[in-house]
Amino acid sequence: MPPIRAILFADHRPGHYHVSEGVIKALGRLREVDCTRIDIRRRRWVPNRLLRALLKRGVDPGFLMALAYGLKRQDLAPADLVVSSGGETLIANIAAARMLGAGNIFCGSLRRIPPEAFSLVLTSYDRLAGEPRHAIVLKPNKMDPNDLGRTGALPKFSTENPPRLAGCLIGGNSGMFAFREDEWRALAGALKKITEAFGTKWLISTSRRTGDMAGDIFLELAKNDEVVESFIDYRTAGPGTLPGILARADAILCTADSSSMVSEAVSARQPVIGVRPETFGYKSEEAEYLDFMTARNWCRFMALDDLQPERFIAALREIEPMAENHLDVLAHVLKERLPNLFD
Repeated sequence: MPPIRAILFADHRPGHYHVSEGVIKALGRLREVDCTRIDIRRRRWVPNRLLRALLKRGVDPGFLMALAYGLKRQDLAPADLVVSSGGETLIANIAAARMLGAGNIFCGSLRRIPPEAFSLVLTSYDRLAGEPRHAIVLKPNKMDPNDLGRTGALPKFSTENPPRLAGCLIGGNSGMFAFREDEWRALAGALKKITEAFGTKWLISTSRRTGDMAGDIFLELAKNDEVVESFIDYRTAGPGTLPGILARADAILCTADSSSMVSEAVSARQPVIGVRPETFGYKSEEAEYLDFMTARNWCRFMALDDLQPERFIAALREIEPMAENHLDVLAHVLKERLPNLFD
């Protein structure tokens, strides 16, 4: 069969376009995909509420595309499918699909746009399970856990059988999350205590949001090679280091400020524990997504103050890591819900 011709609309947020890239990766498990990526920016003087009103009135999609994004019909490649995520891409997704006579997939919340505007809506909020054209899935990403080289099922951890290597993914202040210096030092101290209790060694990585103060605390801890197997400092290493940790670790501990970081570790079929500082909070949709993963026993969360060796092992014992390859699960959903793409 010829490739599926797809357009991926990307806004400026990696947390959005990485989701769309995951959809394209899952499609590729069923049929070859020829994907054109188009980076878009909605014009700030054209509010979304105006675009929704014009869409509801049946305004020509070419006019909407030009008004909101400055794109014309000739700027779009021929396509069988349009894929996007993020509210800034909603109108582009609908308009392009109508202009090209293509199917369309949106990942996320529709913000009062009717689901009938899409061929399929992928969401991770259980409350939307009964909505038309919706499918409930783990947030897609393009990382294939099969590529991590892991073999066999993980053992059930206990104080007698602790993880030999554990990953520690360090985020930082974001939104309603605020880590104090003493909390970063407490986290570093907790890692050391877990090593002393069970012999677990750590693969530590900081991230874009980790400030210099926290980065320096874990850089200092990394000098203790009895505790730290490897340390990746984002300030010098840059992005793209997560798969190396997920390939080696038996379990993942991460700061809970990033649901995307938790989600990717879950998709790697790892047991994941998230730790929270005293000052934290989530937007309602992010809280729903964390509940989605917790309800399936893929992860657990605790206060940073509660991160003690025995509690760490007890939380790992409660978790049942995701057994399936998330890309295979999504591919099955796509084939079932969009059969015309694969006939």
